[in-house]
Parts: sequence; structure tokens; C-alpha cells
Amino acid sequence: MKKFAIAAATATALTLSMANGVFAAEATQAPVMLASNQPVADAKQETSDTWITTKVKADLLTEKGIPGSDIKVETTHGVVALSSKDGVTLTSAQKDTAVMIAKKIKGVKSVTAEALKTQ
Repeated sequence: MKKFAIAAATATALTLSMANGVFAAEATQAPVMLASNQPVADAKQETSDTWITTKVKADLLTEKGIPGSDIKVETTHGVVALSSKDGVTLTSAQKDTAVMIAKKIKGVKSVTAEALKTQ
């Protein structure tokens, strides 16, 4: 339970820090550009991808029997890519579970796991 609380707190902190600029931009009526000259819609997508990555990672870390700290998670436009860290192999069941966990997250369009090494 303590591990879940830490993961949830981390996910919340990361999401809020990344989304701060987007929420501030929504409060105005005029079109807003961020410092990097990205449209607000692009920033919202990046925030969504960041939230998805954080949520998937947190869920993998709290799932028993899954080496969540050894699975790399990247999200681009709602597509989650799972990969193994160097020297780490998973069982087929662990790989299937990791994919199922990622697919359950709101906003995930698809999951690729070809880079997850299995025994």
C-alpha cells in the first residue's frame, strides 16, 4: 500500500507540474502560445502523453510480479511504447500483463511492446 501511495503521489506531482502552463493558458480567451512557440493544443497533447506515461509507470510499479522499474514507458500521441531496460527479460505472462495494464489507462490509443524482451 505504501508503494502505491508513493507512486500515486509521484504521478500527481508530475502531472500537475507539467500541466501548470496549460491550465493557466485555458483561463484566457485569446489564443495563447507557449514560450516554445507551440500551440496550446500541442501542449495539451504533451501533457496528456506525460500523464499517460506517468500513470502507466505507476501502475506497472505497483503490480505484483511485474518488474515495473525495469520497463521503460514512452508515450507519443496516445501510443504507449513499452521496452526492456538493458539486460532485463520478462516472461510472456509478465509482458502480456504489462500490455494489459497500459491498455486500461484512459487516453491510451494503442500499445506496442515489441521492445519488451521475453525469455
